[in-house]
Amino acid sequence: MASSQVPVIDLGPWRNGGPQARARIGARVDEALQSAGFLLVAGHGVDPSLPARIRETARTFFRLPAAAKEPYSVAVGGRGWLGPGAEANSYAEGAASPPDLKESWSFAADDPTGVAAVDAEWFRPNTWPRETPELRPLVEEYLAAMRALSDEVLELLAAALGLATDHFTRHTGHPTWGLNLNWYPGTEVVGEPLPGQFRIGAHTDFGTVTVLDRQRGAGGLQIHTDSDGWQDAPYDPAALTVNIGDLMARWTGDRWRAGRHRVLPPPADAPAEELISLVYFYECDPNTRVESLPAPVGRVAHDPVDSHRYLRAKLDSITVPQTSG
Repeated sequence: MASSQVPVIDLGPWRNGGPQARARIGARVDEALQSAGFLLVAGHGVDPSLPARIRETARTFFRLPAAAKEPYSVAVGGRGWLGPGAEANSYAEGAASPPDLKESWSFAADDPTGVAAVDAEWFRPNTWPRETPELRPLVEEYLAAMRALSDEVLELLAAALGLATDHFTRHTGHPTWGLNLNWYPGTEVVGEPLPGQFRIGAHTDFGTVTVLDRQRGAGGLQIHTDSDGWQDAPYDPAALTVNIGDLMARWTGDRWRAGRHRVLPPPADAPAEELISLVYFYECDPNTRVESLPAPVGRVAHDPVDSHRYLRAKLDSITVPQTSG
């Protein structure tokens, strides 16, 4: 995939450069989000040892017997363990498929707003696995870094559109977010993939921006663009992968496209490949009214939506119904 479609954006010149340097960066961001919906972000300042330690600890939990993990089982949107068969992300596009070949531990926003109905749905306490107590301080440190970085990215995105830098962050005073630790084991755990089955099926994310710390893998991330179809996502070990979601695309009046992507199944020539991704989904304050930017920035005038009614419908769409018996 051409680097012009998924460029590496160094935050150093963005933070410290003059108006011309910032304008050049904004133009590259605008171009990339129109074509692919993805960026690689370097110079982010996140300690690379932190996600490595999270992976090591999470792996200990994921490799436990299913009976030890089952007490933490939750549905999509919950806080805890999403076991095999819980999600089929392709359903968000209306495409039926077998369930995704992964397990996840999911965290979400847990700082109450004081509004009972909002807190009951979006700001419940997180669950932490008793078997790996060292996970909590690592994840809490990582979450603080992701929140700050996501707001900085939103400021960059606003500037790339020629807007005030707080155009989006004025709606992230008390936002919802999610963090998934996605475990992609090999076929010795998940079995041989069924036809049309992926570690994660083709979809776009639902919120504003997603920040992904991933590992290079043969059964890894692919990105779809109109010009190139499905291609392996560019990888830079010093960079985080950032993509925009459906809410942001809608907010920009479809000037920018939500980054369509999938994660390949375990490869036939490396069936034991095991990967863990740290996926931070950023959103906005509950009940934000998302209105498309007008022309000439925006290109499609979508009807305004309540951000979190929209998000709830999206989460429900990828939940695999559980059958009894």
